[in-house]
Formats: sequence, C-alpha cells, structure tokens
Amino acid sequence: MKLLLGLGNPGPKYDATRHNVGWWALDRLAYDWKFDSFRKTASGLVSEGVVAGEDVVLVKPTTYMNRSGAALRPHLGREGFAVSRDLMVIVDDATREAGRLRLRPSGSAGGHNGLKSVESVLRHEEYPRLRIGVGRPPEGGDLVSWVLSPMDAEDEDQVLAVLAELSPGLETWMRDGLEAAMNQLNR
Repeated sequence: MKLLLGLGNPGPKYDATRHNVGWWALDRLAYDWKFDSFRKTASGLVSEGVVAGEDVVLVKPTTYMNRSGAALRPHLGREGFAVSRDLMVIVDDATREAGRLRLRPSGSAGGHNGLKSVESVLRHEEYPRLRIGVGRPPEGGDLVSWVLSPMDAEDEDQVLAVLAELSPGLETWMRDGLEAAMNQLNR
C-alpha cells in the first residue's frame, strides 16, 4: 500500500491559500486516477484506489497544519507498510519559486510546522516528501501571512501546471522507486 499525505488546512477560508497546495495535489491525483470522492474519517479526508498495481490511499489531514501527523497514525500499523518506501508527504514550499518541485527521500522540516508534526509522529526524518514551490514572500514579508494568503494569478498558473505532472511522476515512484521519480520530477 502507498499512502500519500497532502498537507493543508480544512475549511473554505483556507481552500485557495498557498498552504493548501498539498490538498490541491491530492485533488488532482484523485481526478487523474479516477478515485472516488474523499470521505470523512476521524482525522482526515480519504480517497482510495489502485494505481500501477498498488493500493493507494490519499489522505488530507483535517487536524490543521500544526497537527497533520495525527492523520498518519491509523495507517502506520498496516502490515507490510514501510515509511521510507510507502509514504509520500506532499507539502507547500515557500522557499521555492511557484511551480518548482523537489522530491527528497528525507531531510529536515525546514521550519514547516506540518512536516514537524509528521516527524513528531514518526520520530524521525526518514520519509519521502514532495515539496511544491508556492513562491517566496516579499522581502521583509511575514511568512505566516504569505502562506495563508491566496496566490496571484501567475503563481497559481505555475502551480496548477505542475500539478498535472504529478500523477505520472508518482506512478514512476510506485513502479520504479524514489530515485527514478526524483529524476522525473525534480527541477
């Protein structure tokens, strides 16, 4: 089983914000892979299906960004599930230009509270994460205000364009492993 955790915040107030790009990505993947609608669970919205011969679970935590890791707990004990092989966390990145992707097998949270929450549940940093650039805040701008604001049209177009490339790249991850997906997605 592959688990894709897209970080974001629940509620219409956050739908269009930079911080919800992880949710945007899962919406696009569910559409591309023709999954059923997301259904409510105790800690998230979940959609499931089969991709590249793998059972795939898409999870949008509804615990708010700072407690995103809680949505992982129900899935970690599944038989045969290995975090380093079967988990993919998809998250916004305010240190990268809009639409730039960075897939890595591990690393630090880099100040991202959603990733810090995931790491507090896993108790390590050894899990794959796909960062989607949402643009850098203006010089001297407040980071929190930046990620909780909607993108301008140009940045949004860049992000939406790259979301269309995620499904083939993540299918490569499922079939051929992380390194092959990194070669395909990273730019």
